[in-house]
Amino acid sequence: MLKWLCPTFVLLAASLEAPALTTVQLKEKASVSGKVLAQKKDQVVLDVGYTVLVIPRNQIVRIVEEAEKPQSKSSTKAVSSEVLAAAPEVPSVPQQATKSNALERGIFASNTPALAERTVKELVHQLGAAVVQVRTPGGLGSGFFLNEDGYLITNFHVIEGETQISIEVYHQTNGQLDRRSYRQVRIVAMNKFADLALLKIEDTGAPKFAYTMLGDTDLLGVGERVFAVGSPLGLERTVTEGIVSTKTRQMQGELYLQTTTQINPGNSGGPLFNLRGEVIGVTNMKIVFGEGLGFAIPIDSVKYFLNHRDAYAYDNDNPSNAYRYLPPPGKGQPAQRDTVTLK
Repeated sequence: MLKWLCPTFVLLAASLEAPALTTVQLKEKASVSGKVLAQKKDQVVLDVGYTVLVIPRNQIVRIVEEAEKPQSKSSTKAVSSEVLAAAPEVPSVPQQATKSNALERGIFASNTPALAERTVKELVHQLGAAVVQVRTPGGLGSGFFLNEDGYLITNFHVIEGETQISIEVYHQTNGQLDRRSYRQVRIVAMNKFADLALLKIEDTGAPKFAYTMLGDTDLLGVGERVFAVGSPLGLERTVTEGIVSTKTRQMQGELYLQTTTQINPGNSGGPLFNLRGEVIGVTNMKIVFGEGLGFAIPIDSVKYFLNHRDAYAYDNDNPSNAYRYLPPPGKGQPAQRDTVTLK
């Protein structure tokens, strides 16, 4: 039985020789060339001049370094993984990334290049203000900000059937946490079948909010350490840590991330972070008769919902239904084939 749960700069010395280029040969006979910025067990970060690419390991067939020298146009040699492992790590940057190191995707952002891993202690101090508590007359859950303008994600079941929603936010001011409640909250979009809801704080005089970066499910590895921040049983700002048990657990016709991270009622809608401080899932349920059997909605599903939010726009005339019914045909008008569409 399952139960739903409520600018760092790096100066490099100039070289007399031209910079080394690396060619990454991909599957389906494709390839891309550039300078390796970092190489990790699950991905390679490559600067191709006009942008930075993060290439998953499972898409790479071979890596070849091309050293350009003045006396010849080019010479090519194969490079072992041990040599490339010595490539410099990407420097850590603050979570409040600027447009120069974040890919904007509408109302949310993702880090590029990928940040270095840090400790849970460091990340919780940095990310805590971006995680919120979502309260309704019927209960409470968790959520997290997508941008500084007050857009946030939670679970659909946290706000299902509710219109009076308040958001508890902990602002960091001079090293102290200042708790503030916001009550002008608008439901922007929701999808009951994906158990996701997009909200926006519209209180007059609301400040800019701390926010999170979204990760990539494809770059997530089984056994990778993750942690959750939320309000289990109303205990706000609770941190629990675990690993990813599997990325493809099928439950009720959908795929979920399974994690040993402890989650309980009140964690619903909260973020599941990796050690780079990116949200890689939204916690939403657990098996109640077991321990360490929690589940989270993969972040790629969340991105799909956000990128298609207009299709799931909230309807004030029918607030409790995730469907929008088409009007009946008038006299002399042909009947429409589709009688119902997803909101």
